[in-house]
Amino acid sequence: MQVDHFAFRVNDLDRSIDFYSNVLGLKLMFRQFDPNHHEAFAFFELEGGNLELLQCLDEFNQPVPPVLPAIEPPFTPHLALKAEDLGRMVELLKEKSIPIVKGPLEIPGQVRWLYLADPDHNILEFVQWLN
Repeated sequence: MQVDHFAFRVNDLDRSIDFYSNVLGLKLMFRQFDPNHHEAFAFFELEGGNLELLQCLDEFNQPVPPVLPAIEPPFTPHLALKAEDLGRMVELLKEKSIPIVKGPLEIPGQVRWLYLADPDHNILEFVQWLN
């Protein structure tokens, strides 16, 4: 069995598309508005699956804000993505004024990781395996 996609609910699809494409560098596959089901969504390409961002809409197709989850340990649920160079990721986040929620953390010689939150408090973990 393979993973097809992982979904996050977002409040502002345009803002989230900007974050995931321009800050994190993910490739937008497509976006869609479905007035019959009162939702708008976008899919991003990931190795081994995809990421869906879903914005819920009311009966007038206006955004329904999600309840923002708390940004606190143990940071679940979250989506963990592999990072080739966590040090470069830290620099990129600082350049773009994206706060790191926790980390970088390290088990020496094994793994380094950090957590950040998207604009809707969805938690992302970036992991660099060292061996």
